[in-house]
Amino acid sequence: MTNQEIKSVKKILSTYKLREETKLEKLKRLDKSAKSPARIFAYVFGIIGLLVLGTGMCFAMEILTQLSIVSGIVIGIIGILIVTINYPLHKKILRHAKNKKAKEIINLSNEILNQKGEN
Repeated sequence: MTNQEIKSVKKILSTYKLREETKLEKLKRLDKSAKSPARIFAYVFGIIGLLVLGTGMCFAMEILTQLSIVSGIVIGIIGILIVTINYPLHKKILRHAKNKKAKEIINLSNEILNQKGEN
């Protein structure tokens, strides 16, 4: 068997081998899982707020229907309120999720840092 064939076999073997997750990979996964619910909420809630705001603008300019300007302004203000409270809600959800995972993330971080100091 040539060197190139051996390399090919090793490459194929490495794709099928089960490997354990390293502590750093686990830490990154935990950090991402703590942040993603808040991020997803902020995107969805922000898009909803922008759609409500845009709908209100269309109603106020009488583009979609012949509703009064006042109803369009009211709908637009509701959209502005939704967009305005999006960031504080995002921060609150993020803080809650971080507090939930904090102990595990801190312990794992300290393990990694202590191993680094020993080497």
